[in-house]
Amino acid sequence: MTVSFKWLGHSAYSLDIDGHAVVIDPFLTGNPLAVSKPEDIEAEVILMTHAHGDHVGDSVDIAKRTGATVVCNFEMGNWYSAQGVENVFQGNPGGTYRNDWMDAKWTIAFHSSSFPDGTYGGQPNGFVIRGGGKTLYHAGDTSLFSDMSLIGEEGLDVAFLPIGDVFTMGIKDSVKATKLLNPKYVVPMHYNTFPPIQQSVTDWAEMINRETKAQPIIVDPDGTFTVE
Repeated sequence: MTVSFKWLGHSAYSLDIDGHAVVIDPFLTGNPLAVSKPEDIEAEVILMTHAHGDHVGDSVDIAKRTGATVVCNFEMGNWYSAQGVENVFQGNPGGTYRNDWMDAKWTIAFHSSSFPDGTYGGQPNGFVIRGGGKTLYHAGDTSLFSDMSLIGEEGLDVAFLPIGDVFTMGIKDSVKATKLLNPKYVVPMHYNTFPPIQQSVTDWAEMINRETKAQPIIVDPDGTFTVE
């Protein structure tokens, strides 16, 4: 059983779970950090945390081309269906999407959510993802919240956390989040894409090493990491 991930830039990731392709928040077109192009992306499942344009990104085109199932909240699912996406699975916090090789449970996130066309995007979310013998948490866009300690009880191998500040938690709060979540590995996201969210990822990694038990993992866009 194997799990690896590739950072596509911003909060976008592709996961390989025992040879199955999962994509999270595939914002590529218009993403100055992105190396991959939408047509390069394969997916069986697309996990969507919320409706902002820097997360919805190219998800409609990728879903239509690949036939992937878009897993998202109820309101987002209605929007995707209206765009002609055929395979949509809708849920809400506490619920779980399941297939033969992975589970993805919705968690809460503290943020806002609306599509670029102004349509309400429902409750923003994160996901706890189980597959390939590993457990990963993608926080989505969120502030620090104390119930991350409950998410940590899931036994996390990897936590993907925003560090950019302004629109999400910043470096100091991501360190606090790491303490609550207690993952084996922690990966920064939602930083350095645009000027308001410029951060020193080196400073972040030093704080993680100094103040938590987690191992910080920094990859460049299109860089990959295999979860041991």
